[in-house]
Amino acid sequence: MSSNADRCILTVHAHPDDESSKGAATIARCKAEGIRTVLVCCTDGAAGDILNPAMDREDVKLNLPAVRRDELAQAARIIGYDEVIDLGYRDSGMPDTDANAHPEAFANADHDEAVGKLVAILRRERPQVVVTYGDDQRGYPHPDHLQVHDISMPAVERAADPEWYPEAGEPHRVDKVYWTSWSRGRMVAMHEKFLEMGLESPFDEKWFERPDQDERITTRVHTGEWSDVRWDALLAHATQIDPTSPFWFGLPREVAATVHPWDEYILAVSHVDSDESTGDLFDGIPVRDAASR
Repeated sequence: MSSNADRCILTVHAHPDDESSKGAATIARCKAEGIRTVLVCCTDGAAGDILNPAMDREDVKLNLPAVRRDELAQAARIIGYDEVIDLGYRDSGMPDTDANAHPEAFANADHDEAVGKLVAILRRERPQVVVTYGDDQRGYPHPDHLQVHDISMPAVERAADPEWYPEAGEPHRVDKVYWTSWSRGRMVAMHEKFLEMGLESPFDEKWFERPDQDERITTRVHTGEWSDVRWDALLAHATQIDPTSPFWFGLPREVAATVHPWDEYILAVSHVDSDESTGDLFDGIPVRDAASR
């Protein structure tokens, strides 16, 4: 990837911890190469279950949004985000829960208002690359993840159109939009490594019943040098991530770093000609004058 201070990548995630499980090493690599890195977190994560028994305490439960905000700040520092922006919505929880019915839940947000908030951020930060969630989330159809996709795509389009939200700043066209992906190839490689090492694999049959989107993947960013970043950032989310989880930490750290050392993406929108085989999310995007930011 090119090292240019005038370049910016902006990611849109649903909850605190999503930024660590999806593409953390890519962001660390961008940061190392001098690219500005911006995270938009859409919800407070207050409806998330406390998955780490050591954090299942009353003081944590009573202050969960604040705790998760602090965890996010720590994880963002580990990853290398220059800025973290809170879109300001409540965690929607899962369907048919009280959280999902709350009027301030992200899933119940006024569509144009939520899109407008993101448009204002895009116009202010002026990223060339946006990373968000895709159109096929059958594997994990969380309402907030669905909503991230549903506001991100129109926000990118409207940010470039002066007719939309004229009060939100000067129009800005994003050059590329990528969707995060968790490939079947990654799951297979990890599953086989567990078995090779004589360990019980957390990848049971249900994992392999999920829709296979590998053929849609266009771009693989090599992240081996930054593999520790995801590991450490996940651990920063002490309420959400159990440090004994075999799914996240069942393989030795040094082994996990070599099993599938790529973050994978689907190129969803592009206004430039690029060679995605380079694994460079900025490939094809011309360097711009910093004064144009």
